[in-house]
Amino acid sequence: MSIENTVNYQRILYNSKITRPLAFRLYALKSLKEAIIKNESKILAALQKDLQKSSFEGYMTEVGMVLDELSYVINNLSKWARVKGVRTPIAHFSAKSFIMPEPYGVILIMSPWNYPFQLALTPLIGAIAAGNCCVLKPSAYAPATSQVVCDLLKQVFDQQHVSVVQGGRQENQSLLEQKFDYIFFTGSIAVGKIVMKAAAENLTPVTLELGGKSPCIVDKTANLKLAAKRLVFGKLLNAGQTCVAPDYLLVHEDIKDKLLENIKACVNEFLGKEPLLNPDYPKIINERHFQRLIALMEHETIIMGGKSDPQTLKIELTLLDNCTFASKIMQEEIFGPIFPIITFRNHEKMIRDINSGAKPLALYLFAQDTKLENMVLTGIAFGGGCINDTIIHLANTRLPFGGVGESGMGGYHGKKSFDTFTHYKSIIKRSYSVDLDMRYHPYTEKKFASIRKFLK
Repeated sequence: MSIENTVNYQRILYNSKITRPLAFRLYALKSLKEAIIKNESKILAALQKDLQKSSFEGYMTEVGMVLDELSYVINNLSKWARVKGVRTPIAHFSAKSFIMPEPYGVILIMSPWNYPFQLALTPLIGAIAAGNCCVLKPSAYAPATSQVVCDLLKQVFDQQHVSVVQGGRQENQSLLEQKFDYIFFTGSIAVGKIVMKAAAENLTPVTLELGGKSPCIVDKTANLKLAAKRLVFGKLLNAGQTCVAPDYLLVHEDIKDKLLENIKACVNEFLGKEPLLNPDYPKIINERHFQRLIALMEHETIIMGGKSDPQTLKIELTLLDNCTFASKIMQEEIFGPIFPIITFRNHEKMIRDINSGAKPLALYLFAQDTKLENMVLTGIAFGGGCINDTIIHLANTRLPFGGVGESGMGGYHGKKSFDTFTHYKSIIKRSYSVDLDMRYHPYTEKKFASIRKFLK
């Protein structure tokens, strides 16, 4: 079936209103959950094939997070989907006001390769929960997972309700030429601009989940042993191919050497003396991205790591010393296991330096100084983050996730996912029993005085 026909058939089903009843949506979500549990081994095997993720990491960061999201949405959907009454101003006496959640219609979800299961299914859950029909476009860079997702969704959904379009740039372009009611995109800033431009042709609303250079600040008041452990966890996860991975280290100069000692000890503890031989350490997605990362390290001062294997596409966690905000590696998102180190002494200058660049998707602060914590939280714009940890804010379904500025727009997870794919229709229902005359012509001084009493 052509992409155009796929979209048209979905619109026919959506207009039939079959997807709107709460019972239908709950059944769809529960069926999806059962299918994921049943196919867990296939999903984990696909993630291993595409990214060499261990079953532990594949479940922790992908399958488990999707199941947790499903459980939370299923348990709360009936409450979210209710019509909600609100107070009515006295000027509209003899009326009631209410807000009615309504799905947008036919949704396009474009997902990336780095978390090819989680970042495809999590927004899909919100779209289904809201009552929409969906076209899902997974990344061609993760073909094994893309196929598993396609097979899984065919087991659960009629293709008029949820369909998967596989392929590369040609399919992406064709999809963006169609008229959708909402587009949800996760990926790079460059492609995000293309998506937004295409959406503008039809005035289609969008959510863009992008990325950027997320700083990791380590102050001299931090618990250095735990800070090292938690930031190494965040950088090693998926070999740094995470949109909210700590991109670079901002370290107080007084504790730099001690922090580096702890980082080296953590890497050795986590992966052993030969990290490239560790079977649980993921690989870089493909040759092109591998070579891009190797090029970023050229002419830099490597003080830890630096080894790579072009056969397995693995790169050691690498620390680069003597970096500045003007360094080549600081001009783009790294998206790999490379840590540029920049030292600071003055907190105010450090904050100004971060603010001189684009607003990051995430920010991480390791400190036991509440004054500094407040300075960072109120003085820097960023999507979300952690204090004294990395990454884990994504795992709380009650926390909306999304960027700001160049790191994205809109958000999702939990209730925010339902909100993203829902239009809230505002209604006033008026009674015929009472009709206040003051709003009608002719306008008199007496009516003017009455209006002033009501509207002030």
